[in-house]
Amino acid sequence: MLDKYFDYKKHKTDFKTEVIAGTTTFLTMAYITVVNPAILSTEGTGMEFGAVFTATIIAAVVGTLIMGLWAKWPVALAPGMGLNAFFAFGVVFGMGYTYQQALAAVFIAGLVFIVLSVTPARKYIINSIPKSMKLGVGAGIGLFLAIIGLKNAGVVVDNPATLVGLGDISSWPVLLAGLGFAIMAIADKRGIPGAIIIGILATSIIAWIFGISEIGGVVGSIPNPSHAFSMDFSLIATAGFIGTAFAFLFVDFFDTAGTLTSVANLTGKVDKKGEVEGIDRALLADSVATSVGALAGTSNTTSYIESGAGIKEGGKTGLTAVTVAALFALCLFFAPLAQSIPAFATAPALVFIATYFLRNLKDIEWEDVSEYAPAVLAAIIMPLTFSIAYGIALGFIAYVIIKAVSGKHADLNGGSLAIAAVSVLYFAVA
Repeated sequence: MLDKYFDYKKHKTDFKTEVIAGTTTFLTMAYITVVNPAILSTEGTGMEFGAVFTATIIAAVVGTLIMGLWAKWPVALAPGMGLNAFFAFGVVFGMGYTYQQALAAVFIAGLVFIVLSVTPARKYIINSIPKSMKLGVGAGIGLFLAIIGLKNAGVVVDNPATLVGLGDISSWPVLLAGLGFAIMAIADKRGIPGAIIIGILATSIIAWIFGISEIGGVVGSIPNPSHAFSMDFSLIATAGFIGTAFAFLFVDFFDTAGTLTSVANLTGKVDKKGEVEGIDRALLADSVATSVGALAGTSNTTSYIESGAGIKEGGKTGLTAVTVAALFALCLFFAPLAQSIPAFATAPALVFIATYFLRNLKDIEWEDVSEYAPAVLAAIIMPLTFSIAYGIALGFIAYVIIKAVSGKHADLNGGSLAIAAVSVLYFAVA
């Protein structure tokens, strides 16, 4: 029955290979079950770790099942890194939104994503955004995650004279965070699946053994998803809300497009014309997952590039994704253990993940200042203002101005001009 549904023979794979591939993908992204709740439940957001943990699992399971059973792609989904940080630090702390209002913005972004996924606008938008700006935004998200991770670890602290300064590097939290980062990098270099989650667990276990952090709770109890269906649409008609929803949509849309395109190349889903087979269903699965995640009580759910790990193990059909979903569902029973993991254990994961994002910089066209200057500006603005939205806005405004004034009008298109115009309007009314 499974062979008939997922068509193993056509893809030259089998049940065992698909399950192993799914397990590999799960191990590489299992860190999100701890890191996402840690970010969204940062003191002051009003969100609870346990509730976000449950929401994270629900979003991952539902989104990945849709991708596996309907789109039949070997891709797993979960709340996206960068987007969760923007949710907590940019929208809730930076703009003063309640988490309920922020969830509403994520939900609206998901609905718009759904519309774009079923219309020809999808292809136009993907092709209209300059490559350099896509790369710059990706690198900026990495820097944004890095500064949050370094702050949570105690490596970077407030300094009245210089804005930021170096923390107490001899303290246990900083030392253990450094150890965790080293473990992640070494395990990844040696090709060990689950490098990030191994680093988090190793650091946590050391902290528990030596009494630096406490472990508590009973494994088996599932936290109540108290943030589910708690969206607040009271700001929906304001410029700030529209701009926030646009920022969520922009990052989610292009992150998904980039991930799915990469996966398509790995699985042979790109035909002779360069068209991606089944991209419509995959994009729609991802967009529906974002809205489902918001209903459950978490930030944008998106396709994970870590799915490539499972694909390298031979996963080619939706059964790989179904396996990942089943393993995520089992994590529900380990919420108390996850809640005992200290912040300095998850902090190095943010910094390590940032290194992946920063690799985007190498592909920017460094011979053309009109390409690299706006991209780098967008990347720098994000961590320094604690806002992905500001980075996108100022980056595109700079891109259009520099191109126009330097005589490179031909490089401008409707998509870039529209984003720049919306950005100017956003700053004017904000």
